[in-house]
Amino acid sequence: MATKTMVLKNNQKPSKEQLMEVERASKNPIVFDEDAPEFTEEQLAQFKRILTYAENYKRENRKQNITLRLSPQTIKKAKSLGKGYTSILAAIIENALNNPEEMMSLMK
Repeated sequence: MATKTMVLKNNQKPSKEQLMEVERASKNPIVFDEDAPEFTEEQLAQFKRILTYAENYKRENRKQNITLRLSPQTIKKAKSLGKGYTSILAAIIENALNNPEEMMSLMK
């Protein structure tokens, strides 16, 4: 069986034909061989431990939404940074909180 590759660009939805092809492929039996052997119970258990760790990490480090009141000039400057400006603002705030002495010296 040959490998079929599909490339989707950002925000591009797959066509109906592509979706049907994926659906058909999902019904094919899995064929294990020396290049792709079946996992042992021990290997599967290891995956489960990693998955649990990843889920816990994600849950503990989830970003929270908050509301800030900013001047129109500040918002305009922030938005002029382009896509991802909220991440830049978050990094600035984190830096200020992690280095309060430096921040206070700027405010004098």
